[in-house]
Amino acid sequence: GESRMKTPLRTLIVDDERLARKRLRALLAAHPEVSVVGEAASVPQAAALAASERPALILLDVQMPPASGFDLLPLLPAPPPAIVFTTAHDAFAVRAFTVSAVDYLLKPISPERLA
Repeated sequence: GESRMKTPLRTLIVDDERLARKRLRALLAAHPEVSVVGEAASVPQAAALAASERPALILLDVQMPPASGFDLLPLLPAPPPAIVFTTAHDAFAVRAFTVSAVDYLLKPISPERLA
């Protein structure tokens, strides 16, 4: 691989559960190539952060009442960031890939799978 530092992957964590965000942040701490630029607990908050921070990657929870993670997608700036859905429900996997998500992490997220 390359020895020089690559630009960190600017990442936004979106989950309505504070503990879930905290856990993801802790898991990501093992990956210096990932830089968490913000956390959002709702779709409107995530849309605003995506516009201001321009993340390259969004780790996106699916169920965030009253909205769904899918509701965020049309609100993202162009070119849109890569999306990795995080959810406890594998029923959303097929839909996640139809909206061209790059991956799908099932909670509880394992460090191996995240890597």
